[in-house]
This record gives sequence, C-alpha cells and structure tokens, in this order.
Amino acid sequence: MTPQPSGTGGVLRVVFAEGPDRYIPGGAPMGSGDVGFTRGADLNLHEPGAVRALLDVALARGWRPEERRPVEIDGWTLLDAAAAARARDAGTAGSES
Repeated sequence: MTPQPSGTGGVLRVVFAEGPDRYIPGGAPMGSGDVGFTRGADLNLHEPGAVRALLDVALARGWRPEERRPVEIDGWTLLDAAAAARARDAGTAGSES
C-alpha cells in the first residue's frame, strides 16, 4: 500500500514487459528510457511529454484516477497511440514561428 495525500487519484502503473519484437531499457545500444517495437512505434520515456502521452491514452481508454485503486496497464497496448500523439505534438511545435 502506498499512502497518498487526501484528494489524489489512484496509482497507475504502465508496464512494458519484455517480449518478442520489443525492446525495453537496459541494453545497448538503446537508451535508458527507450521502449518500442522493433518495427514500429517507440518512445523515450525520459523525453518531456512521453509519459503524459501514455497517461492521456490511458485516460481515453477508461482509466479513472478518481477511483483511487491501483491499476496496472500493459504499456504495449498504449504505445502506438501515444507515439502518434507525440509525433503530432512535435509536428505542431516544429511548425510554429
């Protein structure tokens, strides 16, 4: 049990487990925050906005922090949508003058 201040939401754990055609932090030449599909979407969890993108996808898919119960979600189910959102955000930021 993790104590939380009154009025805060439930804990969300986004888990990226090892598996075929996936990479997770901890092995060269990948960075310490890199997760991704070997032929597909990827994120660096240390980059600003990456974790926020995962959180937004989890919220859109039904996670409700006000329920105040711990929830664990398979991060691989969120990765494609979160990476696409990051790419859209990067395109928007890069087009501003």
